[in-house]
Amino acid sequence: MKDLKAYNMRWLKIDSLLQAERALSQVGVDPGGLPYMNGKALTKPIKLENVPAPVALVLKQEMLSSGGDAAVHKDLLDNGAPESDVLLIGTYKQLTKLADRLATMSAEFQSLAQSLCELMTYLEEPPAGIIDCRGKSLIWGQKTLIMGILNVTPDSFSDGGKFDNIENALKQAEKMVADGADMLDIGGESTRPGYGGVSAEEEWSRLEPVLKALIPVCSVPISIDTQKAAVAAKSLRLGAHIINDIWGLQKDPEMAGIIAEYQAPVVIMHNQDHTEYKNMMGEILSFLERSIEMALDCGLTQNQIIVDPGIGFGKTPEQNMEVLSRMEEFKSLGCPLLLGVSRKSVIGRTLNLPVDQRLEPTIALGTLGIVAGADILRVHDVPENKKAALITDLVIRRKRGEDYEGK
Repeated sequence: MKDLKAYNMRWLKIDSLLQAERALSQVGVDPGGLPYMNGKALTKPIKLENVPAPVALVLKQEMLSSGGDAAVHKDLLDNGAPESDVLLIGTYKQLTKLADRLATMSAEFQSLAQSLCELMTYLEEPPAGIIDCRGKSLIWGQKTLIMGILNVTPDSFSDGGKFDNIENALKQAEKMVADGADMLDIGGESTRPGYGGVSAEEEWSRLEPVLKALIPVCSVPISIDTQKAAVAAKSLRLGAHIINDIWGLQKDPEMAGIIAEYQAPVVIMHNQDHTEYKNMMGEILSFLERSIEMALDCGLTQNQIIVDPGIGFGKTPEQNMEVLSRMEEFKSLGCPLLLGVSRKSVIGRTLNLPVDQRLEPTIALGTLGIVAGADILRVHDVPENKKAALITDLVIRRKRGEDYEGK
């Protein structure tokens, strides 16, 4: 018998229906059979949390009947636990059958079927769209966008004091745009963890002169990094395009309404005052889902909402690394995904590096983020990160299904 290694036995990376169809075609499958087989070649486990026992049992039963399975807590089966997490294990085709079956049941199951269908559409075509930035547009999903960081503060952890006067700030903004920044993120208050902060008046005194000079001449959208609704309102009144809120609309009760009034896109970041979690990824996703709901309830659309998992905020270095290793899970939110790791303390503390030696790790983490689905990188060093993103996009953001061109 021929040595198995001689048959080039290997795993295939199949993340979409088109990739599955491509792989099957190259085997020589009858074209008429492709629509029936491609869903069998695509397998993606789906996790649900805190599912009531009756629902969890129905999910398990229906998955088994379709040829798949659903993993649940043993106490649900043995001791009648009131709820359980559920891991749906099956092919795309089996999960589609499950959604079809759930859609014929009660309202609760119909809602679940709708959510499942929405999630599965990302396996056919990844989410993408246009962010309307109050007259300026950003296309996301086709390439990695670069957000250049411009701190007009005397005390930022990385570049405090370098750009806290108008002349230096304008020169840096011009340079970042020339280097390929797709947008700028301007902050008038250091947001490093543990910092006490400044008043809205002080923050605005730093921002106002720079914004008045920059907004009329800047060719790319300008984001304002603030957690204060008063500062957001004044910035938007001057013509700023995006608000970047490190508390995801959940700290200042007026923030969501102000942003919606001006119909500005918003970056909602996960944050908390401690690093204790029972289920970290689930809790981060729940936080972001609440923020998305707040934005939608105020009148923003899905494409105006950008999500940020908040690397370096409310997380230990080890927790930050876990979030980075599971970035793909945030794509289930259906919004553009922003990753901000540039020069952060998670790099410094992990590798024992000062701020001015964190460029290469920043690029490495950004590249991994793009592979996992990040749409926007928020960075200090625009040209270096831009080049890394461009070459990564050539590999990652190819037309879906082209992975097997060379067999």
